[in-house]
Amino acid sequence: VTCIEVVEAYVERIKEVNPLINAVVKDRFEEALQEARQVDKLLSEGPGDDYLEEKFPFLGVPITVKEAFSLHGMPNTSGLVNRRNVIATSDATVVSRLKQAGAIPLGVTNCSELCMWYESSNRVYGRTNNPYDLQRIVGGSSGGEGGVLAAACSVIGVGSDIGGSIRMPAFFNGVFGHKPTTGVVPNDGQFPNARGVRTSFLCTGPMCRYAEDLEPMLRVMAGPGVNKLKLNEKVLLEKIKFHCMDHDGGSIFVSPVDKEILQAQKKVVEHLEGELGVQVQHVTIHKMKYSFQIWSAMMSSKDSDGQEAQLFTDLLGDHGKPVWPLWELMKWLVGMSSHTLPAIALGLTEKLMKLNPGGNAKLVSMGKSLQEEMEALLGPDGVLLYPSHPTIAPRHHSPICMPFNFAYTAIFNVLGLPVTQCPLGLSSEGLPLGIQLVAASYNDHLTLAVARYLEKAFGGWVLPGKV
Repeated sequence: VTCIEVVEAYVERIKEVNPLINAVVKDRFEEALQEARQVDKLLSEGPGDDYLEEKFPFLGVPITVKEAFSLHGMPNTSGLVNRRNVIATSDATVVSRLKQAGAIPLGVTNCSELCMWYESSNRVYGRTNNPYDLQRIVGGSSGGEGGVLAAACSVIGVGSDIGGSIRMPAFFNGVFGHKPTTGVVPNDGQFPNARGVRTSFLCTGPMCRYAEDLEPMLRVMAGPGVNKLKLNEKVLLEKIKFHCMDHDGGSIFVSPVDKEILQAQKKVVEHLEGELGVQVQHVTIHKMKYSFQIWSAMMSSKDSDGQEAQLFTDLLGDHGKPVWPLWELMKWLVGMSSHTLPAIALGLTEKLMKLNPGGNAKLVSMGKSLQEEMEALLGPDGVLLYPSHPTIAPRHHSPICMPFNFAYTAIFNVLGLPVTQCPLGLSSEGLPLGIQLVAASYNDHLTLAVARYLEKAFGGWVLPGKV
């Protein structure tokens, strides 16, 4: 097939599906079709396949990009009303690298307001719906990206993750997502970007329908940073030391893990033991029970230079008038706030966090010791199996009742560990199941290899509406 045929097929698919899911918030179809014609012209001139594969590994591949990233000529609001006229004049580093590798962006996808909530809904673009059930959430903050990939409207996509923002949408939408080891893929060119201590927690990474696409994407997105990883090392799955933890130990802030998620994880353990002949070690890591508190304390701690973490309320104002969360709540109750309820709630809880500096310091030190414990447990050849989220994709608005369930993904951001989210078929209600694969720092190659194996064993992505 020609590149123009491929791009036209994806454009048609978006036009067919997007009115239902509202994942692509601004398209660039005309430019994409023009770029596809240029690819076909390049191919007809025939510089040789080996040369092209080396220079343009993603030549002519349609991609989508989370709207929080700069994509030249596209909006870059992050769902914030007072940024609704902001148009990117350049490309984020990862976007630029994918374009240089030959990828063709089709448009930008929805996220939660300021990328700090796990339902992708805002006052600029409205709400994105899950392609498996329109009454369910796509997750956040890279939720539009998860939905667009699951609905087969794009091949690969760019996401970012400071508390699970790649992995939750990948889980709720039954696709693959990878949060790389901290500091490997550049974060610049997104809004909001991390400052202070949070620069160690925010990760930019690949999202896609097929496990084999994660590694080539990671190579391109990381650029020279890829040298920190061992992606050229051959992985022998039989030699991996597998560990398994069924839940966080029963945090009072977080829902218990759904039976079907536990069953899916059990099937993975049985499959690994039966087919690979490995022994999966069940572990109990007690500090995981405090995942939400540790993440929260570490997110608001000072960096090594004593710089305070940026306040969420300052981001909400975005260099404009200061935002008073209590006043915004009053306005919200009468339908007059331009902010979403989760954003207002986060502004209020941020104030409360400041009231207990002693408790926060204890939690930060608990986080550091948990990191050491994890690195020691996993070592150079270990992979931990852990639930991606306590529940399958919740209904719209319901996350506000269980706001801390993202702790299952968030803890690995503050620990800096690489994690791959891997789909495991559908639940009895036809909603995606999945699992997180975690390794020690710089051992991304292990989780990527296990994801490829589990895709073959459990079928990977399933087209929505097929059942």
